[in-house]
Parts: sequence; C-alpha cells; structure tokens
Amino acid sequence: MGAPLIEMEHVSFRYEQTKALEDITLTVRKGDFLAILGPNGSGKSTLLKILLGLIKPTTGTVRLFGKDIRHFRERERIGYVSQKANSFNSGFPATVEEVVKGGLAKKTGLFRRFPESAEEDVTRALKAVGMETSRKRLVGELSGGQQQRVFIARALVSRPEVLILDEPTVGVDKQNVQSFYDMLDRLNKEQEITLILVTHDAEMVSDRISHVACLNRTMHFHGFKNEMERMSAEQLEAWYGHSVRKVHHAGAVR
Repeated sequence: MGAPLIEMEHVSFRYEQTKALEDITLTVRKGDFLAILGPNGSGKSTLLKILLGLIKPTTGTVRLFGKDIRHFRERERIGYVSQKANSFNSGFPATVEEVVKGGLAKKTGLFRRFPESAEEDVTRALKAVGMETSRKRLVGELSGGQQQRVFIARALVSRPEVLILDEPTVGVDKQNVQSFYDMLDRLNKEQEITLILVTHDAEMVSDRISHVACLNRTMHFHGFKNEMERMSAEQLEAWYGHSVRKVHHAGAVR
C-alpha cells in the first residue's frame, strides 16, 4: 500500500446557504488510479478547487503529501488538466512545443528563464503522451484528442507526482478513447504517476482504474473498483438520482 498523498477528513463546503460538499473523507495513495464519479452538480468541481488550493473548506482538514494544505507550497507536485483545455482557441498561434514548455512556469515562475533541461523535459513529456513527432505543429491544427494529449504533456513537463484530469475524454473521438485510456494506463504503471480521473459518467469506469469514489454532495462510496462492481444497479441509482450503467473498457485488470 502506497503512502498517502492526498487526505481529506470530514471536509464540508458551503456557497452561502447551499451545501456543495458534506463530510467528505478521502485518501489517495501513491500509485492509485482513482475515478471520481458523480452527476452534474454533485460537487466534483468544488472538491477539485479545494485540492488545488483555490478555495478553503468550510470545515474539515486537507493534507497534501503529509502537510496541511494551508502550508503546502510545492504546487508543482500536482499536475492539473481542466475542462477548459477542451475548448482551446484553435486560432491561437502556438506550437505544441511552446504550449508544453509553458508548463515549466509552474516550477520556475512566470518571469524566470526556463532551465537548461527545458528541451529535454518537453521531449520527455511529449513522448509520454505519444505526441513527440508533432512538437513543431500548431496546436490549432490538431484534433481534439491530440490537443488533450498536449495539455496533459504540459501538466507532465514539471514532473508531478499526482495528475488530476477533469473530464479528459470530452472532445476525444470515440474511436480514440481506447488509446487514450492506454496512454493513461502507461502513465500510471510505467511512470508511477498517481492519477485522479474526474467524470460525471459512470460508463467511463475502466478496468485500468484501481479505485472509485462516488460523489453526490456526500461520499457514497470510496474503495477498490472491484468492490463497486459488486454494487447493485438499484444502489447506484439511489446515489446518482438516475439509472447508471457500468461499462468496462478492455484492458489490464487492476
């Protein structure tokens, strides 16, 4: 069992009088591939904002790499790819290489020179997502799935230990979703990057994922994927408020 990298204990959050999260307890350990599932409005975005330090919980504690989040300064240890990456301005005149290199600013600061290893770092990140041959292409020339890989490379370039992906398959063609999951599986297994995959769709649960958290304002379930697979459809429907279907993509069983 890996060391705990993210720990949330009895976390709640309110937007004025509206409860967005209530009594959330969650642990993510080194090597986990966690899927956070929940319908729209379930609090997934709020949970991410708390983990990224953008908002403070109303109650409860959050620890990152063993440190209270209020005192955590090593933000480069957590990579993040937002939903907004899927709506990238295709007319923006930047090459793949330039976009990925920009991710180093998280470690160096906005107005400092890139390190001497920048080119090597960019190459390593692009190879990790299978986009090394496209480094000189304009990002706007790429497909939605290719652009998503570039933004993952941008998050990887600073060598994070945890990578959070928010709805990553939006904009990815259905025929390419399989290879996209293959790529995530390699990042998790071969590069030992802890992954957190956030989605509203239970059908995105794949055999590559090791853990599942079912969120709908409260944490209804958090555990190993195979434990969730034994849950009844009626129980899942009670959590989500509508019928859900678990679909497994072919791949290695975790």
